[in-house]
Order: sequence, then structure tokens, then C-alpha cells
Amino acid sequence: MFETIDDITVRYEENGQILVNELDKAVLSKGAWTTILFRYQEWCPDSGSFGPDKYVIQRYKRSGSEYRRQSKFAISSADQARKIVDALLIWLEK
Repeated sequence: MFETIDDITVRYEENGQILVNELDKAVLSKGAWTTILFRYQEWCPDSGSFGPDKYVIQRYKRSGSEYRRQSKFAISSADQARKIVDALLIWLEK
């Protein structure tokens, strides 16, 4: 899998074609369990271009000398991402 946190990516390539293009990542926690928020785009063969931005939170567990993905939560749309941000802002103000 991945040896370091910096190596962890959602970028995926097949036959020289990038199918998942990672745009950014934010490491939310480090340690034996690492949580990362990714911003990415998926290749759309019909249009010949990348689709809209997508977001996913993934958790990795360090096992021996490598990190293995244990779980993921896909944020399905920009609207859902905004709702998550709005809820967190309200909760953090309390």
C-alpha cells in the first residue's frame, strides 16, 4: 500500500490514462490511524474530460511499515460538502 502519509493518494491511472486525478489533500490526523480529506476529479470517457470536483474522507491504519485504507466516506456533492461545513460551523460556535 503506502509507506508514508505523503505517499497516500487517490490518484489512479490505468494504461497511461489518469482516471482519478487528485487535486488536493488535507491530513486531518496522523498516527497509527491517519485521516485524510481528498479533493479529486474522475475521468469521464464520454466527454473526454474530468468531471466536477468530488471529496472523500479516508482512514488509514498503519500496519507494520505501511498504511492500509480501513474506511472511506464519499461526500456526494458540493451541496453536501457545504451542509457538512455549515453544521460544523454551528456546532463549533456553541
